[in-house]
Amino acid sequence: MKGQIRRSDVFYPPILRSSIKRFFKCIVYTGVATNQPAKSLTVVRAAVRLSLDLDFFNGAFVMKILLKWLNDYIETGLSTEGIAETLSDLGFPCEGIDHYDDDVILDVEVTSNRGDCLSYVGIARELAAATGKDLKIPEVKLDESSKDVTEFASIEIVEPDLCGRYTGRIIEGVKVGPSPGWLKDRLEAVGLRSVNNVVDASNYAMMETGQPPHAFDRAKIAEGRIIVRKAVAGERIVSIDGTTCELAPDMLIIADARGPVAIAGIMGGLDTEVGARTATILLEDAYFDPISVRRTSRKLGLPSEAAFRFERIVDIEMVDWASKRTAQLITQVAGGRVAKGVVDIYPKRSAAKEVTLRLSRLGKLLGIEVPAEEVVRILSALSFHTRRKDDSIVCTVPSWRSDIYREIDLIEEVARVHGYHKIPTERKIEIEAVPVDARQKLTESIGTYLNGCGFYETITVGFVDNSVAGLFTDGDVKGHLSVTDVSRKSANLLRETLLGSLLGVLKTNVNAKNLPCRIFEIADTFVPSGKKASLPIEKAKLALVCDGDLRDLRGVIEGLIRSIGRDAQIEFTTAELVWAEAGAEVVVNGGAIGAAGIFSEAARDKFDFKDVTPCGAELEFEELAALQSGALKVKPIPRFPAIQRDLSIVVAEEVRWADAVEAIKSKASGELEDIQFVGIYRGKGIPAGRKSVTLSLRFRDEDGTLTHETVDGFQADIVESLAKSVGAELRTG
Repeated sequence: MKGQIRRSDVFYPPILRSSIKRFFKCIVYTGVATNQPAKSLTVVRAAVRLSLDLDFFNGAFVMKILLKWLNDYIETGLSTEGIAETLSDLGFPCEGIDHYDDDVILDVEVTSNRGDCLSYVGIARELAAATGKDLKIPEVKLDESSKDVTEFASIEIVEPDLCGRYTGRIIEGVKVGPSPGWLKDRLEAVGLRSVNNVVDASNYAMMETGQPPHAFDRAKIAEGRIIVRKAVAGERIVSIDGTTCELAPDMLIIADARGPVAIAGIMGGLDTEVGARTATILLEDAYFDPISVRRTSRKLGLPSEAAFRFERIVDIEMVDWASKRTAQLITQVAGGRVAKGVVDIYPKRSAAKEVTLRLSRLGKLLGIEVPAEEVVRILSALSFHTRRKDDSIVCTVPSWRSDIYREIDLIEEVARVHGYHKIPTERKIEIEAVPVDARQKLTESIGTYLNGCGFYETITVGFVDNSVAGLFTDGDVKGHLSVTDVSRKSANLLRETLLGSLLGVLKTNVNAKNLPCRIFEIADTFVPSGKKASLPIEKAKLALVCDGDLRDLRGVIEGLIRSIGRDAQIEFTTAELVWAEAGAEVVVNGGAIGAAGIFSEAARDKFDFKDVTPCGAELEFEELAALQSGALKVKPIPRFPAIQRDLSIVVAEEVRWADAVEAIKSKASGELEDIQFVGIYRGKGIPAGRKSVTLSLRFRDEDGTLTHETVDGFQADIVESLAKSVGAELRTG
């Protein structure tokens, strides 16, 4: 990788990371204070983005918790250290404790699957479950005017798969200005710069609820229309931070009657931002597809606090409540009245998830007995609705817990709240060294051989999308087993072959100009059984893909097979393969163990191979294992020299190498030791429709030294056989 360092490639020790973050915060504050827009703003943007990047630490996000702010939602009665220890026991390690004026800030690490805890309410909810203290959710009451919200705004969701819900509220008569001291102080304490009372109230609501809102200047929204759609090629928008963004057709945007006004879930546009003259606000609260937000944010190089939360899944059921809470905070600090009602577009409302926990499974997995009453208490404290059913507890999952969908998830919830320290440990453990089994030995042997041939091992994901799966199957891809996990909306089919995945790896290397490229993988595949309601047949396979010649690949395969089974008889027989324009079955000792070929034009088009014609092969791993030879058989070095003869024969284009070999063997004497393919020539001197094939013959007599005159006779018989069997002519020129 040139020119950039990915976040995942760098390890920041906690002390260094903390120092770098503080340094960049100084730059941010200094840049704003100097009031030099051009230079300072560039530095500020760079600093904010790097500071945000530094908060992605080992797959987790460090959230700053101001204790006085946290006390608005729960009074634990614990000391600062006690709160830090409790959160750490719950799976939210406290990285540091800093003093800020007369308050204390905890740096709390939140893992990527707990988007619900990227908020003060979420953290307070966890503490309430652990301590038994009451959770205090802010009471929301809006003083609504007689004017209806529909007089001011309309909302249309064109892409319901990318925007599951969108709400709009109108607030009239706001007075934009500086924020009150308490609001400004709290935001700056957690690293958010104060902008104005409306923006600050929105950011405060985001930190409190975990739901990112956005305030538009209603006067700047053409016709009051909000359209959630994909961008059109050529559209652009200048974001609030001054970045000019070139939009692509796969990016979700918020548009009005004229064009884009915001990048969905990431950042609003500069033209519609709230300013000193804003009097009426159109307040957005929504749910956007996490993958869409993440992809767009990365493509545009535009990270934000909002995008980070949407990427980790916000609570779609609480969108309207969060909108009310944001409106309440805005009117509290900026005045104004909220129009009656809300425009709430919710196209696909889904039912609550239910997950069952078996008490017997809980005990077996944890190794301790947790009383059923305690299990129910813990799950209820975490806001799961529970009901007993024999040996099981059926739990209705709260809408904000997108990370809970399996029994093991519930077991983890019980374990972390009950306390990992209650699981007994032994002072001594016994470790039994297990020898490498036959499969591992063969895998290592194959890897060593292929490394010697210039192939590198890769490990790819076991899922492919419909279009890739379709390249390698005759039937409908509906026969493939698929998953319905929301994180895999496209590549969700268990793969039938490894070749599609390896083509993706080859494409990455081609794009990076990393050629020549030879790769292989040993992994399980899942071949549809063809029977209804039956699981696929799981098979381990070895796949090879390269940008070289099929003849080279054939040589690698032959050498590999003979390295496993020295006496194996190998043939490549012509075969029609759905994925290849020229293909062959790999036949060993009379049985087919795989296939090889040059990838078809459809496959090349799918992966956009323009200057490369890749070839590949896939072999059954278990069939290779069955070829393993027993004890080595050693034979002495030949006592007498060999005589080698090269022949160039002209044959018809349709004549196969196997046909020529068969013709040679049919007339060859016992002194013929080996036949080697050398090359093919088409061009000057060779008639159209014919080709010149060069081969090498090696003769040896075990009992004496051969003479050239004797070999001349052997050669004459072979040439005669080639002429009769395949119409070969000896090429002399």
